[in-house]
Amino acid sequence: MPYVIGEFGRPPEMPAEVSPALTTPMYWFYEVAHAALNPARMLGDATKIMFQNPLNPWTHTELGKSIAAACEVFERTTRRYGKPEWGLDETEVLGVTTPVQVVTVWEKPFCRLLHFERQHERPLRHPQPRLLIVAPMSGHYATLLRGTVEAFLPTHEVYITDWSDARMVPLAEGRFDLDDYVDYVIEMLQVLGGDVHVVAVCQPSVPVLAAVSVMEAQGDPCVPISMTLMGGPIDTRCNPTAVNNLAAERGIDWFRNHVITKVPFPHPGVMRDVYPGFLQLNGFISMNLDRHMDAHRNLFNHLVQGDGDLADKHREFYDEYLAVMDLTAEYYLQTVDVVFIKHSLPMGQFVHRGKVVDPSKITRVALMTVEGENDDISGLGQTEASHRLCSSIPDHRRVHYVQPGVGHYGVFNGSRFRAEIVPRVSDFMLMAAETRMARAAE
Repeated sequence: MPYVIGEFGRPPEMPAEVSPALTTPMYWFYEVAHAALNPARMLGDATKIMFQNPLNPWTHTELGKSIAAACEVFERTTRRYGKPEWGLDETEVLGVTTPVQVVTVWEKPFCRLLHFERQHERPLRHPQPRLLIVAPMSGHYATLLRGTVEAFLPTHEVYITDWSDARMVPLAEGRFDLDDYVDYVIEMLQVLGGDVHVVAVCQPSVPVLAAVSVMEAQGDPCVPISMTLMGGPIDTRCNPTAVNNLAAERGIDWFRNHVITKVPFPHPGVMRDVYPGFLQLNGFISMNLDRHMDAHRNLFNHLVQGDGDLADKHREFYDEYLAVMDLTAEYYLQTVDVVFIKHSLPMGQFVHRGKVVDPSKITRVALMTVEGENDDISGLGQTEASHRLCSSIPDHRRVHYVQPGVGHYGVFNGSRFRAEIVPRVSDFMLMAAETRMARAAE
């Protein structure tokens, strides 16, 4: 499929100028419209089943196939997509097919820490590196990094952050902002202990760098062995992209007034202020509307022609693409303000719990940055800027790599990611572990 997902492509266009008075009940109108379509979806499902029944003589005609295909396209374009499954039931470890079980090892209201536990028939002779992948909290679920997890599973014990949909978190559980994000990362690293590597994919690069800086400043023994930042907006003044320019042009008040609304009944998070997933999805689709319309037109043709493989590829992509989650308003607005407007981290003004975060305090953690040559979300140099901030890390324990020929999505997924980036990141982790062991032995 030629598409990319969420922030992992061109930036979504913002909604048209509307009054804040309309923005507030926007979510409620959306829920009413969605509920009103339920009878039509049920009728469409029943009609599709009828025209796919082999006992129906119309099933094998062009008209019958067209009716069934039209009903499926209608149902798929009007349904609400739930959280996708991971679908990683097994991996290959040292040439042996090994079952994988996803278990929760830590949990708070806005996040779970998942472990992809490999069920070895016999213990490995040498333990493999433990890896914490911090997934973006940017509209899509952590399953967006399915390919990232799959690539590391054969050679690592993989953990990943599974962020919660804000509409499913009761208001009584409190707020969640950028300070909380940093706290969550610190707690997860402490739960895993110091023998772990951390990889931040895109947006989490900022809070992960802040979390490690805070831990180093406090002398925390649970700092990770290495920190890999991939396509992250550390300093968006470097080669600013349309995402960066949009934030600067609009200003934080525009975002507060035009994209924030309250979660309606009957969701558990009723009355929580959020940046709703459906509004983000509207932006994702509108920026490439013609391509999405063509894709669904092609789905109709594939269904009529009986091309099941191409139809399955369409379903697989859009099941992920259309599954979106709400973000808490305070987290979203603070991130836009601190990262894209004020550039607080590279300016030395990023504050966590009332204290300025200083990346130059990092001395024990090795640093690797990865960028894509054609990245139009986090421009070249934005992630590399972390090396200037982490000035106390010796040169022999830092690496910067630019992957030729890939955009933002290719930094953490796809064939070049698997063939060229993963081996480099794995080698860097081994080097960092050996260096730390040598220092401990001194």
